[in-house]
Order: sequence, then structure tokens, then C-alpha cells
Amino acid sequence: MGPFRVALSGDFRKADGSPTFPDFDLAPLREAKNVEMIFLDNASPIGGGQLEDFDALILLAHRFDAASVPESGRLAVVARFGVGYDTVDVPACTANDIALVITPDGVRRPVAVSIITFILALTGKLMVKDRLARSGPPGFAARGAHMGVGLVGKVLGSLGVGNIGAEMFRLARPFDMNFIAHDPFADKRVAAELGIELVPLEELFARSDILCVNCPLTPETHHIVNAGRLALMKPTAYLINTARGPIVDQKALTKVLQENRIAGAGLDVFEQEPTDPGDPLLKLDNIIAAPHALCWTDQCFAGNGAADIKAVLDVMKGQQPRGVVNRDVLERQGFKAKLEGFAKRFG
Repeated sequence: MGPFRVALSGDFRKADGSPTFPDFDLAPLREAKNVEMIFLDNASPIGGGQLEDFDALILLAHRFDAASVPESGRLAVVARFGVGYDTVDVPACTANDIALVITPDGVRRPVAVSIITFILALTGKLMVKDRLARSGPPGFAARGAHMGVGLVGKVLGSLGVGNIGAEMFRLARPFDMNFIAHDPFADKRVAAELGIELVPLEELFARSDILCVNCPLTPETHHIVNAGRLALMKPTAYLINTARGPIVDQKALTKVLQENRIAGAGLDVFEQEPTDPGDPLLKLDNIIAAPHALCWTDQCFAGNGAADIKAVLDVMKGQQPRGVVNRDVLERQGFKAKLEGFAKRFG
């Protein structure tokens, strides 16, 4: 029998062959016994023909759809670099006994820190004050017209109290804010420990001084932040989205920002990525924008990479990996048979 073969999507390498993200340490994979690691062609969606002879795939930004599933049936795990998996056909994975794994431990703190960054930058009017400082005496003279907003006693709201949402509230504790959230699947014990009041969806929008989107993109959450709910927000409130762009109706958000019906927004994600430079949203001075990369730090990418490599090597040993999205696959006989086979060969 041959080695355990691991494919990496082609976007992990630049055109010259150098690593796209050097902080992703591949040494544990290269040095693992009985493991062969190969980079795929830089194509998206990934073609199933590329994966015929592989046991595992570590996936960056390329799409994995039904046509990406190899006919051999050999592939056992797709380890997504990050927590978003809207680029992966989950039902196709399950139907073909492939576990889809994400890296919640790798992104929990970095994304929560990026939310706090937006909170402080927006309420402190950081971008405005940066421009004032650069304009010399006129800017200094105008600074009194751009007073920031203190956080003590303000209401921090979250649409979702999962891995990242809970971490955001932990980091925000020293600000002495009041915490509210909406999440039908919230762990009530965690909410109680963090002092989070769970509220109905419309109440979340109406009461929040800062409302953060911390839920996954699903058919149910697509445009859950819409014109009607944005209309419930205070004119002094801020919206922050570091989750997925299509959770927010971007046209509706642009309109309320243009009309100053909310104070501003911090956006790391957009309905169209990359963004269109001519998008009217980007012409506004009451937003702070980042290119779906605010949480990108050396620690974030090292953590994501380590989590993906551990998941792949766990599967190789015949063990269930952490962070499986499609939990149903763990009970399928085909997937169990793959794990049993790996355990006999490499365990």
C-alpha cells in the first residue's frame, strides 16, 4: 500500500512556487511518516480528476463542488483553512463519505480581536481623526466637531453566539457594556456565564448600540440583515460584519448609511468579493472597510494551518477529527470504513 496522500489547493502557492502564506508551517506534514504532500493546479472549482489518488485535501479559497468529488471514492476529508465553508458543497461531501472540517480554534481569537478593532475605531472616530491630523492646523481646529463615543453602559449586540461571538463578548468585558444577542442555537449556559441577555431578533436590532454579525451564511441567514431590520436600529448605532457579506443586504445598508440613519459600519466582508471600486458603499466616509482580511495575522494563519494538519493526520490514524461540519458523515458506513482502513495502515 502507498503513502497517505494529502493535496493542497493551488492557491497556497504563488506563481513562482513560493508559499502564499509563509506562516502556514507545512513542516509537520512534510516530516510525517508515510505522508506524501502535493500542491494541486491553481484552478477553481477543483476538478475531481485532480483528486483521484488523494486521501485528504487542505483547501484555501478555491471552490469544492459536486464535480470536485473524485470517482475513486478515496478522498476522506476536506480540511478548510478557516471557518467559512460556503465555497464547499456540503451535501456532496456527505453523500460521498467525505468529512468537511473547519478550524474554529484557529480563528476564534483573531476574528474576535478584529471585531474589537472595528468597535474602537468606529466609536473613537479613528479614521476621521487620522485625516484631521494629516491636514494640519485646520484639522486640529475642527477636532471638536468629531467627538467619539464612550462604551460604558452601551449595548453590544451579536447576531450569533457561537465560537467567535462568545470570544468577542469575553474580550469586551473590560468595557463595562451591556451584552445582548440573538441565536436560536445559543448555549444558554455560556450566555449566562458571559452575562449575555438572549433576545428576539427585532429587539436585537432595536436595542444595540453596536451590532455585530457573528453567524454563518446559510439559506436562513442570507440577507437576515435587511432594510426592515436596519430601520429598527438607532441613528447612533454601528453595524459590524466580519462574518460573510451576503448575510447583509448591501444595497439596503448602503441606503441607510447614505441617509445617516445609522452612525456607521465596519465591514470586512461584502456581497461581491473582490469589491467593485465604483461601489457607492465605498464612497461613504461613515464606514471602515477591510478586504476580508482584518483578522489575517501571523498567529491566525499559523493556528489555522496547525488545525488543518492535525485534522488530516488524525484521519490518517483512523481517528475522528475536530471541527467536522457535516456530523452526519461520522455515522455513515463508508466513512467509518475509510477510518478503519487508515487505522490498519497507519494507526
